[in-house]
Amino acid sequence: MAAIYQAVHRRASSLFCRFHSTYVKKMRYLNELKEDDGFCRQAQTSGTFYLFHNLSPFLQKVGKKYLLPQLSAAEMKRILEKLKETEQWIEKSVLIGCSDEHVPHFALDLAGALEKSVIESELQGSFTDLRKALFVVDVKDSPLLASAQALLRWHESHQYCSKTGQPTQKNLAGSKRVCHASGITYYPQMSPVVITLVSDGSRCLLTRQPSFPQGMYTALSGFCDLGESVEEALRREVAEEVGLEVESFQYSASQHWPFPSSCLMIACHALVGGQQTEISMNSLELEEARWFGLEEVLEGLKRDHASSKQDDGSFLPWFPPRQAIAHKLINEWVKQQTSRPT
Repeated sequence: MAAIYQAVHRRASSLFCRFHSTYVKKMRYLNELKEDDGFCRQAQTSGTFYLFHNLSPFLQKVGKKYLLPQLSAAEMKRILEKLKETEQWIEKSVLIGCSDEHVPHFALDLAGALEKSVIESELQGSFTDLRKALFVVDVKDSPLLASAQALLRWHESHQYCSKTGQPTQKNLAGSKRVCHASGITYYPQMSPVVITLVSDGSRCLLTRQPSFPQGMYTALSGFCDLGESVEEALRREVAEEVGLEVESFQYSASQHWPFPSSCLMIACHALVGGQQTEISMNSLELEEARWFGLEEVLEGLKRDHASSKQDDGSFLPWFPPRQAIAHKLINEWVKQQTSRPT
């Protein structure tokens, strides 16, 4: 009876979605995959798969480009059979999206099943650390890589219930884990981080941490404390890190970021008073913090880590690449400065 009801429900949903946009149809389809294990299992037989090994994505280099290959379900089955692994490994995959034509996309980490070198040899590619992979693949593929790895990492670190210590079990799509002993359902979460480009009207403030690549400066950022609003976190971080008081701020955009462990980056512009611009840097958090004028920012945007190195071994300032939301904040500030009447 339940199977009949689910079939009728899917038919009704299909008819209902016929009158909706492509986006609405996709979201309804993905939601069904998350809620119905049987439907998701069926989708795995026609979906495409992105491979990982110990959370490093599989890439193929073609010429100077790095590609993110999608393996068909048939190809996955062939590889697992050839390497004498069971097809049940496919059920360890997690749903990460679908095409406009409702071809579902899954991510699968094969660590524990197959040796990395064996897969690399079979598929003519290499598993690449995510910190490199994000910046060498096509920009449109970076968010997919980040969200896929974040979901795989979450499942890896939530194998047991925090209340009972008993094993948790994921649903087939990987959108949740359940402890059957306690009845608790766990859902993947992100930590909110405010990233703020501070300006005094004619300059912007950029900072460095000791762990950054040499020469790289970026906007201030910090985690929201429990119970804080975005506004409160922004003002507190600026005060703590550089000793300035924010007069006003404006929201820009948000971005999922997988480092250090799945963050929601909330990007804002902040303005401090022209009479209160002396930086008092928190040296426990930062290595350097200083004001940059428009010309210096324009020059920094032209550089990357390699081109910023000088003959004497020092580095000229450069900024995060366009995959990072800090790059967007800096570009927005430049546009605002260059559009101001002279």
